[in-house]
Amino acid sequence: MQCMEIWGGNEAFDNAVAMPGLDAWVYSRPYKGDHSGGDVHYVSSCATGRITRVLIADVSGHGQGAAGVALTLRTLMRRYVNFVDQTRLVVSLNTEFTSLAQAGCFATAVVATYWAPTGYLVASNAGHPRPLWYRARTRQWEFLAAPVREDAARGVGAGRLGAGPMNLPLGIAEPTSYDQIGVYLEPGDLVLIYTDSLMESCDAAGRQLGEPGMLEMARALDAGTPRGVIGDLVARVTERAAGVQPDDDVTVLLLRHNGVAAGAFWRQGLVAPWRIAKSVFERLRYGRASPAALPELTLANVVGAVVPGFNRWWGSGRAKGQ
Repeated sequence: MQCMEIWGGNEAFDNAVAMPGLDAWVYSRPYKGDHSGGDVHYVSSCATGRITRVLIADVSGHGQGAAGVALTLRTLMRRYVNFVDQTRLVVSLNTEFTSLAQAGCFATAVVATYWAPTGYLVASNAGHPRPLWYRARTRQWEFLAAPVREDAARGVGAGRLGAGPMNLPLGIAEPTSYDQIGVYLEPGDLVLIYTDSLMESCDAAGRQLGEPGMLEMARALDAGTPRGVIGDLVARVTERAAGVQPDDDVTVLLLRHNGVAAGAFWRQGLVAPWRIAKSVFERLRYGRASPAALPELTLANVVGAVVPGFNRWWGSGRAKGQ
């Protein structure tokens, strides 16, 4: 995947992409075999290749309305593609959907940012099914979720984005706050993000798979062969449902820490200003609707592009749940 690229949409899809330190596989099948659906997926890479961001959203409705939302999400992904901290993106997503609420449009979503220099992944969940995390060191699957805190009932605590009620779907209320779940990935670790159609599928007796069932399904997968994980998972869910396809769009995204050294990011850092300047120039000259991808002005993001030691300043001390 090239720097400053955004990969994805809301159309049928089955492909893979490689980034510094991270591989991704995406499978998306719109309901009834349609060309496009209400599930939206995006993967982006920043101007230096250090920041990989993923977004999976389950948007209410289908057809042209969902296609318009997909374009809006792509615009927001581009605007913040060079931001290490995903705070502004998540808040902007909720604001955008709140403005569409009168049209009955809302979405559940997971937004995650991977910082390649340290292998740090931070995720926010807006009313979406909880991702699954496979830890290669222990060979165990678990939910990627915020730790239970005594202050959670009071709606306060470290790792929150914004104010107001917590972790609601996008467009339900503004302001809304979101937990930031941070973990350090190790080589071979997997993160599985999926839309709710899989866990809402029913067996012959009408019993939904649910989150516990998804965890059991994951434990039966061959985590050592990640390219086959999504296909195997979808096949197992379909078999349990006696061959009946889910009554909704299906999207699954699998991330794997590939253990590949991040490389000399400083080389990319030297040319990053030219990539960003080109983005600004194209939008000034051609008047494109998508905004210029300006960088986040922090030490880790700007100075760390050419001085590797500063890359450790982002993510240090943030990880929870390990």
